Amino acid sequence: MIDLLRRLMAPEPQRLPEPDARLALATLLVRVARTDGLYAAEEVERIDRVLASHHGLDPFAAAKLRSEAETLEREAPDTVRFTRALKEAVALEQRSDLMTALWSVALADGLREAHEDRLMRLVANLLGLTDVESALARRRAEQE
Repeated sequence: MIDLLRRLMAPEPQRLPEPDARLALATLLVRVARTDGLYAAEEVERIDRVLASHHGLDPFAAAKLRSEAETLEREAPDTVRFTRALKEAVALEQRSDLMTALWSVALADGLREAHEDRLMRLVANLLGLTDVESALARRRAEQE
């Protein structure tokens, strides 16, 4: 985890290798879930499902990755660095899937608050997605 933090803090961050990209995504999912000050069981379950399906992990490996991400999220720098690192690690075609995953976590607790919306708008922008693409991702997440 310390190596990932060092890479993210570098003036010119390098492209993340796969294990670090997984951890960065998991950390961003945790950050989105914690944005409203409530880290609900529904959000934890949704993060585990997203990680399992997105990375082909069994439930135990997904929970372990989430647990590491929870620790890293507490120590992590700003959201911008994680999101930029993910942008570099993930092809443009796959970023809308990431946005759908992020929206599914944000919506998992049944609440939608202004600061969550602001964070999601920032993340979409940093991933190189438009507001329209983010809205489409939100709709897909709502239909899951």
